[in-house]
Order: sequence, then C-alpha cells, then structure tokens
Amino acid sequence: MRRALGYYEQALTLIRQVGDQAKAAATLTNIGVAYKALGERQKSLGYFEQALTILRRTKQRAWEAVTLVSIGQIYADLGDIQKALNYYRQALPTLRQEGERIWETTTLLPRPQ
Repeated sequence: MRRALGYYEQALTLIRQVGDQAKAAATLTNIGVAYKALGERQKSLGYFEQALTILRRTKQRAWEAVTLVSIGQIYADLGDIQKALNYYRQALPTLRQEGERIWETTTLLPRPQ
C-alpha cells in the first residue's frame, strides 16, 4: 500500500501540473482510500477533504456525495457519530437525485462497531 501511495503522489504532482481537476480529485480520493486502509484516518480525512473542495468547485455532484459518505465513514470509525451523521445527511439528497442506489444504501445502513 505504501508503494501505491508513492505512485499516487507522483501522479498527483503531474496531474496538478497539467491542471486536470477531475483527475486530481480522483487521485486525492484514491490516496484517501489508501490511508484509510492503512488505518491512518486523519491523513485520509485530509485527502478526502481536498478532493471534496475540487469536486464542489467542479460541480461533480455524484462524486461529491460519495466523498461525503467516505468522510462520514471515517468519523463513524473514529466514534464521532454526530459528525458522521452530518456528512451522511449532506450526501443523501444528492445520492438519491443522482440515482446512486448502492451509495444511498451504504449511507442508510448502520455500521457495525
């Protein structure tokens, strides 16, 4: 996983140089997922939040909602249920509007503790 992170970081540098916002957001999300898998939730949050900023600016609503769910899941893992619910509530209307049924279900189902 650490090796993958190195490649993602290299890719992110190049993507930023060419100014591809969609790919930058996707790469930031992938880095966030990798840090989450490594159990480094705070780092993961930082990358998801960077991706979220780009996704909102570029109006990629479905991916914005999915990223909100991912952030909510991290807060749930950290035991901050109120913050998690806040992110889920932000995501749910867009998930429904965009027809993202799998992610909608993920948002509605309780997570095992």
